[in-house]
Amino acid sequence: MSRNKMKIKKGDKVVVITGRDKGKEGEVTKVLPSDNRVVVQGINMVTKHRKPTQMSAGGIEKIEASIHASNVALIDPKDKKPVRVGYKIDKDGTKTRIARRSGQTV
Repeated sequence: MSRNKMKIKKGDKVVVITGRDKGKEGEVTKVLPSDNRVVVQGINMVTKHRKPTQMSAGGIEKIEASIHASNVALIDPKDKKPVRVGYKIDKDGTKTRIARRSGQTV
């Protein structure tokens, strides 16, 4: 499987644009580029049944499952709305991510 270029990075503030959690916002805690998926804090909560071990008591836990990267959008720092991500190469050759709507650096 080919490695995909992810425009969303760990620590970004994103909003869910489609699906069960549409409209919810959260911070990206993990990026899975091989599957083109991200894990967002507080989004796509699933119930996991854990067996007891010597370290933990076990029981029912709620954890965050991954969500496809196309179902989330970065939040524009200017107006707090969903925005697409673009790239701009500065004069010194550094590549920075920008918000397409406002042009501000993300």
